Amino acid sequence: MSKPLLDLTQLGMRFPTPNGEFIALKNVNFQIEEGEFISLIGHSGCGKSTVLNLVAGLHLPTDGGVIVDGREVAGPGPDRAVVFQNHSLLPWLTVYENVELAVKQIAKGKGKHWVREQVHHYLDLIQMSHASDKKPDEISGGMKQRVGIARALALQPKVLLMDEPFGALDALTRAHLQDSLMRIQAELKNTVIMITHDVDEAVLLSDKIVMMTNGPAATIGEVLDINLPRPRDRVALAENSEYQKCRQAVLKFLYEKQSKPEPVVEKKAETTEVKEVKTA
Repeated sequence: MSKPLLDLTQLGMRFPTPNGEFIALKNVNFQIEEGEFISLIGHSGCGKSTVLNLVAGLHLPTDGGVIVDGREVAGPGPDRAVVFQNHSLLPWLTVYENVELAVKQIAKGKGKHWVREQVHHYLDLIQMSHASDKKPDEISGGMKQRVGIARALALQPKVLLMDEPFGALDALTRAHLQDSLMRIQAELKNTVIMITHDVDEAVLLSDKIVMMTNGPAATIGEVLDINLPRPRDRVALAENSEYQKCRQAVLKFLYEKQSKPEPVVEKKAETTEVKEVKTA
């Protein structure tokens, strides 16, 4: 049996505070195979971003460790690329130049022609070639996020890390980008770890959903395998019994097993509840 691409072993994170030590994360154990799409979901403060930052090497764990392709993570590296909720594009550069920055990181002496081909390849992949000469403030929020994804993919990382990449977008743009991400992942076979608060998004995109317990000392509560065939069609899945079963399993964990005064819910339910309160 082949070794997993990514191995989290007894992973923990403790922070000193004026009131004593705060245990943010404890005993996180999980293995991810190459090409898998993993979603992390849970209430705010459950350690999702801490896990992502530890895998990215932005923080070093106080307990345990992270192994990527046989090597322990000791800091940031080109084998792991991060897409944040905020696109983080450089505003003074064009779309082309933002992606070119990433391509040059892996060029290793290759010529300008190779760099140019790679940039156009990733712009084509996210369907943004038509806007290559635009600056970030000249394109929409969804377009900016697509460029952020292209820039991350251009690094050719072994693991793509996504921290609520579509959280700030409207529902229609979010749906289009989810479909684009599924298409890209099917083509490139990327290994992806994504943080989300959206139950439907997690079920639609994932091979496995990792559900985190509430903090402090947050850890993995349950892991749900999503046994839905690919490619996935959101309209067809709405009537799929397995999809509904997975969706209910996540909601049950969030509502019943990890209940809080303000639970994590899908946006539609959240919006309806606010309207009802206002009407009352």
